[in-house]
Amino acid sequence: MNTIILIAFSIGYALIALESKVKINKAAIALFTGGFVWTIYILFKSDSEEIVRQLIEHIGNISQIIFFLIGAMTIVELIDSYGGFDVITKQIKTSKKRTLLFILSFITFFLSSVLDNLTSTIVMVTLTRKLIDDKNDRLLFIGMIVIAANSGGAWTPIGDVTTTMLWIGGQITSDNIIQKLFFPSLLSMMIPLFLISIKIKGDFKKSIMLNDKSNVLNFEKRIVFYLGIAALIFVPIFKSITQLPPFMGILIGLSVLWIVTEFLNKDKAHEHKITVTSALRKIDIPSVLFFLGILIAVAALESTGLLTNLATLLNESFGNLKIIAITLGILSSIIDNVPLVAASMGMYDLQTFPTNHYFWELIAYCAGTGGSILIIGSAAGVAAMGIENIDFFWYLKKISLVALIGYLFGAILYLLVL
Repeated sequence: MNTIILIAFSIGYALIALESKVKINKAAIALFTGGFVWTIYILFKSDSEEIVRQLIEHIGNISQIIFFLIGAMTIVELIDSYGGFDVITKQIKTSKKRTLLFILSFITFFLSSVLDNLTSTIVMVTLTRKLIDDKNDRLLFIGMIVIAANSGGAWTPIGDVTTTMLWIGGQITSDNIIQKLFFPSLLSMMIPLFLISIKIKGDFKKSIMLNDKSNVLNFEKRIVFYLGIAALIFVPIFKSITQLPPFMGILIGLSVLWIVTEFLNKDKAHEHKITVTSALRKIDIPSVLFFLGILIAVAALESTGLLTNLATLLNESFGNLKIIAITLGILSSIIDNVPLVAASMGMYDLQTFPTNHYFWELIAYCAGTGGSILIIGSAAGVAAMGIENIDFFWYLKKISLVALIGYLFGAILYLLVL
């Protein structure tokens, strides 16, 4: 059974990577792969009730991410529809692409530490699409944004879901993780940034930056922009106060924005209205379904024990905790980092490795930044892939190596100051 599931997952993974060659939408492949591996799992096991229970539990966790993604994408789409990003773009004085790359990368790095890497990527990719007209340069910008978002999310307890897992589980504390991982995370972004900036030359036209919305008043534009950003920032605050999952915060923020825009559009003619309903029609649902399929497929690997077996194999093969953590980070670019971290939390207890042990800190860094090595290795990468339709092999050729270099140098810096 496990062999069949691994083969099916590998074939699905390969077809997703070869989307441009096979001409089949990656969302369709991901959904089929997720459904197929669970079908194989239940057909080969006698305890179907237990498997259904596992699936329902996973769907509950996955749906949190899906609802969060839909909410965040809708808020960003609404801000864009109102021309709200002009509030930011008008503040950018440079006309140099290379300077702009540095500005956007640092904004993403710090934004993802306050929000999370997924939300930050959605916001910054949308902004980049408004700024950079040239397709090749824009892809390089977005590749760098993925790296910056993952690096920025690794050094705070709310910036990445795996770091949050370790924080809630008691493996790390917030002040310690910020102190220990800030500079390694920064270095993991800076090295790729310098390497990618070498490929970026020339100027960009500032006229592209302006979003002419003749039917949107300036005060409406600013209301939607600031309220939308406040809704995104509200999410980690809401979670820390209530302990409710982030999707509840994003849905509350969306509902408030929805109510406000209804009032803004109350006296407008139908053709001039810009509402949440219209924004929902514009968000990229295939990307959401792709995300759903990938997470369901990975959940099957977790439920069958294949990921736990992988963690055990690493432990038996290497033994060295530092090598295990770095290897898990690289593997997180292929397999979702959440179950990998969950497996490591299950294998190593707090009695053996107490709170703030270097192993947990290194796991937090590696799981957070290692996903940048491949485009489908992180939520940020998957979101960018869907929004900009980035080809898997383009990312592998242009971004993966510099991301890997940054990842390894950040890990080395952490180990040197350990």
